[in-house]
Amino acid sequence: MQSDDILILKGIDVISLLANRELQLIETVRAAYETHARGHSSLPHSLFLNFPGDGRNRIIALPAYLGDGFEVAGVKWVSSFPGNLDMNLDRASAVLIVNSRLTGRPEAIIEGSVISAKRTAASAALAAQTLHDFDRPVRVGMIGCGLINFEIARMLQAAIPKIVGLTVFDLDPARALHFRDECQKAFNGIEVEIAGDADTVLRETSLVSFATTASTPHIDDLSICAPGTTVLHVSLRDLSPEVILSCDNIADDIDHVCRAQTSIHLTEQKVGNRGFVRCTLADILLNREVKRKDPDAIAVFSPFGLGVLDIAVGKLVCELAIEQGKGIVIESFLPASWSDKNNSRATAR
Repeated sequence: MQSDDILILKGIDVISLLANRELQLIETVRAAYETHARGHSSLPHSLFLNFPGDGRNRIIALPAYLGDGFEVAGVKWVSSFPGNLDMNLDRASAVLIVNSRLTGRPEAIIEGSVISAKRTAASAALAAQTLHDFDRPVRVGMIGCGLINFEIARMLQAAIPKIVGLTVFDLDPARALHFRDECQKAFNGIEVEIAGDADTVLRETSLVSFATTASTPHIDDLSICAPGTTVLHVSLRDLSPEVILSCDNIADDIDHVCRAQTSIHLTEQKVGNRGFVRCTLADILLNREVKRKDPDAIAVFSPFGLGVLDIAVGKLVCELAIEQGKGIVIESFLPASWSDKNNSRATAR
């Protein structure tokens, strides 16, 4: 590719390139978290584009730079329209633009929802590996039967051999049935039990993933959970401040997660500080903090979803695409340089 070319990767390309790379994705996410924690990154706050009179739909820009071996910059432009589900469309759609750290020029435009789902799932699986006690077989609970929890199930299956089955719940029984069928097809016939309510999931499993479209908290008590339960609070707005205050809280980035009316943000507003968040996941990965101070406490991982993860996985996808000759290269996507006096395409004005 020349410096004025651009690589276009469709969703089907990304799916193909990342197939059966779950462990590599988890390690990529681990490296991105650790690089960010060491300060070799630039990560502005996500920019939320909201619509007047519309409290559900939004489009979010996540710009980021990651150094220390990655040396990549970019931005994810991702929409969340929960009503799409009623039209048999995915809730989220996204585009990822990857820029050269050397010139700043865009090098690739990538379908971003696949990367977004994969990096979210890899983050959740990494948190489960890091925080949970797997000294015995584990049954995983999943509240919300959409793409994100499906990808989390995929990552957990690949990374944690002691998972023996899933107990799932969704407000829409048809979605729960579809989720069960897809999991059994994809994961070698894994046993999937559909629960009648969220409490059943919380009571019967010790590793629980929330991936819902909830905009306000709907879980006010986790006392039915077994001691030492780990909650992957991926959807961020399911747990009340009272629940958050009763748990051992770990985030991906404390400053980022204390925004946008997440459960962590609501709790901060309630108590006036952030002291209830013990540390970040990277603090544990880098041995700055212990895995758990109290083995019987309920640990809650609240990942805001960092743009550094998207561009880290985006870089991996670009490298694989170039290596395997996938995608479409549009030549001379960028205009000829006006300042290049020797360029025959330049026209005097």
